[in-house]
Amino acid sequence: MRKAIVILVVGAMLMAFKSDKNAYMIFDSKGKVCHYSKMLEKAMDADVVLFGEQHDNPINHWLEQELTKELFEAKKENLVLGAEMFESDDQIVVNEYLNGSLTEKTFKDECKLWTNFPSDYKPLLDFAKKNKLRFIATNVPRRYANMVYTKGLEKLDSIEPEAKRWIAPLPIAYDKTLKCYADIFAAAKGHGGENLPISQAIKDATMAFFILKNLTAGQTFIHYNGSYHSDNHTAIEWYLKQARPDLRIVTIGSTEQDSIADLSKENEGLGDFVLVTPTSMSKTYRP
Repeated sequence: MRKAIVILVVGAMLMAFKSDKNAYMIFDSKGKVCHYSKMLEKAMDADVVLFGEQHDNPINHWLEQELTKELFEAKKENLVLGAEMFESDDQIVVNEYLNGSLTEKTFKDECKLWTNFPSDYKPLLDFAKKNKLRFIATNVPRRYANMVYTKGLEKLDSIEPEAKRWIAPLPIAYDKTLKCYADIFAAAKGHGGENLPISQAIKDATMAFFILKNLTAGQTFIHYNGSYHSDNHTAIEWYLKQARPDLRIVTIGSTEQDSIADLSKENEGLGDFVLVTPTSMSKTYRP
């Protein structure tokens, strides 16, 4: 009788769990359910944390903020923040905002900001400002990515020497067989030729370059980027490892599924941790 009661109780608990409206689930790379605390523990021991987000997903942005706050509690001044959403040639403007030289209005006028900056990235930037942390603008200026797309990587050889400060050292390594670039080429059905994935690679290489340039021993660099810039341990992570194979990197991938009870096979291995939210999740903005 006691065994039957236990079975009934456990069954009821499982049914209750399945009926919950969970806003997100975290899985490890093999699809096993993980607690947030496990992800935080691994992040605390990393040199670089690549937080791959869905740009319009509010849960992703909330967890970025929460993870950053808790990393700061452990790392204090040894935490460095950086993001794809800020272009490298805006670093001076970012620095001036962080040190209080610029008003918020002037900063917004001078910096190339994404549409969802107020809701999603300003809280991270202001957290860095409040706690006197560095915030690194890591992405290649979009004009150069566009130049690569329209005219090829070799076109960057002709830009002003001063402008090359804002790009990863040329020539960059490029492996078209990496899943991230092969998938872009396949999805475009050849439109734009190899220039399309290479224009993505120049972003990845530049982000990796500025992460490494601003990372010193004993620090943790948390980087916010679109999940496709670090999925499957390629893209940014691949460039980081090319330069520093010894780096301890934790990659967080994110995706959406109709059901989040289990991680779909196609999303296994997306990162060391995979953050899954329902496809019905509200969006922070529409690009």
